[in-house]
Amino acid sequence: MQRADFRGTDYGPEVAAILALDGDGARPMPLAMERGSAAARERLRGASAAQLFPGARAPEAALCGLYVYFSCFDEAHGIAQDIATAEGSYWHAIVHRQEPDAGNAAYWFRQVGTHPIFPALARAAGGEGQWDPFAFIDLCEQARRQPGSELEAQARAVQLVEWQLLFDWCARVGG
Repeated sequence: MQRADFRGTDYGPEVAAILALDGDGARPMPLAMERGSAAARERLRGASAAQLFPGARAPEAALCGLYVYFSCFDEAHGIAQDIATAEGSYWHAIVHRQEPDAGNAAYWFRQVGTHPIFPALARAAGGEGQWDPFAFIDLCEQARRQPGSELEAQARAVQLVEWQLLFDWCARVGG
């Protein structure tokens, strides 16, 4: 499962080149942080959010999303904790969900409240109701204990769509 309309090239050549380092923004991320990509970390350290995402709705949050995609926990956490918006709290929650620290993730999702990406995320996950980030934390916790299972694959697929939707929300010009 991934968004058919997600294209790294929509965010400019530099972001597309960074995403091309691993999966073009379409690689399901691990449910628990792994060793981050050294190549991506080096590339991202040399760029600023304003440079990568000129005119974006939330450039710092979009940069945080790139660090999350490449499992660069320390950098993602450092940026997220300094963004006092729903998007900063959302990335902060994802970082802690992947840490894994379910309680801390839940705290940050409570700070998010209801985010505009929730309806699209609920639809993508096969639901018709409201997106429940707390239920997804629980699902990820359960899936992590079943490596290689269908549940793990499903959780990773939903997490990818979540990343794509939130990254797009933050990185899109305008808004």
